[in-house]
Amino acid sequence: MPLGPVMLDLQGCALTPEDERRLRHPATGGVILFSRNYENPQQLAELTAAIHALRSPPLLIAVDQEGGRVQRFREGFTRLPPMRSLGRLWDRNPHRARILAEQTGYVLAAELRASGVDFSFAPVLDLDYGVSTVIGDRAFHAHPDAVAELAKELVRGLRRAGMAAVGKHFPGHGFVVADSHVELPTDERKLSDLALADLVPFRRLMEHGLPAIMPAHVVYSAVDTQPAGFSEVWLKRILREELGFDGAVFSDDLSMAGAACAGEPVARARAALAAGCDMVLVCNDCEAADALLDELDFDLPAVSLARLARMHGRSEPASWVRLRQNPDYVDAVRAVSALAAEAAELSLLPDPTSPSGGGN
Repeated sequence: MPLGPVMLDLQGCALTPEDERRLRHPATGGVILFSRNYENPQQLAELTAAIHALRSPPLLIAVDQEGGRVQRFREGFTRLPPMRSLGRLWDRNPHRARILAEQTGYVLAAELRASGVDFSFAPVLDLDYGVSTVIGDRAFHAHPDAVAELAKELVRGLRRAGMAAVGKHFPGHGFVVADSHVELPTDERKLSDLALADLVPFRRLMEHGLPAIMPAHVVYSAVDTQPAGFSEVWLKRILREELGFDGAVFSDDLSMAGAACAGEPVARARAALAAGCDMVLVCNDCEAADALLDELDFDLPAVSLARLARMHGRSEPASWVRLRQNPDYVDAVRAVSALAAEAAELSLLPDPTSPSGGGN
């Protein structure tokens, strides 16, 4: 059974009969995991194995494991620094920052792959304009060249561990104050202004074979009246035709308030797929998920299936035991942990006992 166009979430740490019913549905193509689905690395590996065993080809398994306040799996995993800490290191020592960015990507991906997760929705390619609380320290830097260089190295680290990257939030979420989780932001800048700044990291990463992107639930009113994730102008004309992007496009969560302009959940999914998304995410809304599975009736074209196939984790992942015996991994963990500790001292990280913030 080929992959469907919908990525869903789960309620707990093990599959329930309801979960299995939804995941076996032909419209389903992937699963996104959250903190509520995690207890420890062994439990996670058992959960991902059970998900992958349900279908052939196996469903995609994803997570938001960026680092900093957006790290869904913590206990038993290396504490990852917020990307801003790499940007601050860049200002002091660009060479060292590149090395740490690659090591961060490698640790992030190696641990997820050891647990059976195919990919993380990372890296964030937004610029830090100092106004967006939802982006904030998730961004590497304010300067597009710094973001592009650090993200390129982080993606190199992901690739070294057999993981594909997802750049977000195209064409750039950092300039707007509003949080698209709770309202629909509007960015009034011209396309020419975006091209000279926010689009730079996306273009650079595409030149290096970026496998996937996630568009923003933001209206760029000088370009189109629709949010980027529902806009044929952004996804088909600018992204595909002008920028030549041939990777997968994942919608941001259609349950977010920023997606409500497209109507009820099924209408949102249809609009996103029609605009050019290859897969749509529906999170934290079981009723919406069931409605999509019952009513969507959308078959992915062959080109979308080929793009999504590249998102499966590459090669057989190392077990946690083998990973901890790998000197490259041990060295990388030591360096990444030191950077995370430094970030914590600078109050760049939240209290690890508090609920993790952020999201797609």
